Amino acid sequence: MPFWEFLAGSISGAVGLAVGHPVDTVKVRLQAQSVYKGIFHCIAKTHAKEGLHGFFKGMAFPVLTTGITNSIVFGCYSNALDYLTQSQRSDRNRGKSASAAHVFTAGCFSGLVQVFVCAPIDLVKVRLQGQTTADRYRGPIHCIATILKEEGPRGLFRGGLALALRDVPCYGLYFLPYEVTRKALTESGKEPGTFAILMAGGMAGVSTWAFATPMDVVKARLQMSGAGGREYNGILHCMRVSYREEGARVFFKGLLLNSLRAFPVNAVTFLSYESLMRLFFPPAT
Repeated sequence: MPFWEFLAGSISGAVGLAVGHPVDTVKVRLQAQSVYKGIFHCIAKTHAKEGLHGFFKGMAFPVLTTGITNSIVFGCYSNALDYLTQSQRSDRNRGKSASAAHVFTAGCFSGLVQVFVCAPIDLVKVRLQGQTTADRYRGPIHCIATILKEEGPRGLFRGGLALALRDVPCYGLYFLPYEVTRKALTESGKEPGTFAILMAGGMAGVSTWAFATPMDVVKARLQMSGAGGREYNGILHCMRVSYREEGARVFFKGLLLNSLRAFPVNAVTFLSYESLMRLFFPPAT
């Protein structure tokens, strides 16, 4: 069973990423750079300087690798939930036996495991999205090589602690509203329908990013600090400097974009995942 859980997570993650990458690019630039006055100014400047291609910078690398990270997230979550509830995915009572504490704990576990793989991948994505010219990095491989040459292996994990502080609790929160919303929209004794899964996935994404955005801003700034951006000594230094110069609102940069992107991306991701799992493990009749 674990293989199919990981495979379904891999495919669903790639589908979801392809849907939301252009919006994610705008979000990263708003968070990491202070030259933009707002969402539409960023969009207009990006399009004027780089054309449509600018919105898809850095997409090839995460599309190729998101299968790994998402398979870890969904696979670890599902198997941790099975362990905590002493049930199997094919067990129709699994959802009933999983408490909020079970769901949150399994989600936190999946978030922790994926950080070790996701940190270098996310760093490369942010670096490629954040550059407004093609002078520094010619692609993901060149980006990795440059980081290793200039910063050493540790450089690939720049912003990793901020990523962990964002993802560990937020993946617990990510799966909790999904399970609650899906259950609320599903009649007792029946399998959740397409609408229930889409709404549950969308709500999971939006609610999670509401909590994740402040640390997401810090993460993006730390990741860009080694690529021509402002240098920070760590998480607390980044938070102090950002607050002093831009006020509390700086920690909510990109929240609107995160929310607009999160609903369709996570709705599609969860629908793809659930559809694939039903294909691999048809419900008992």
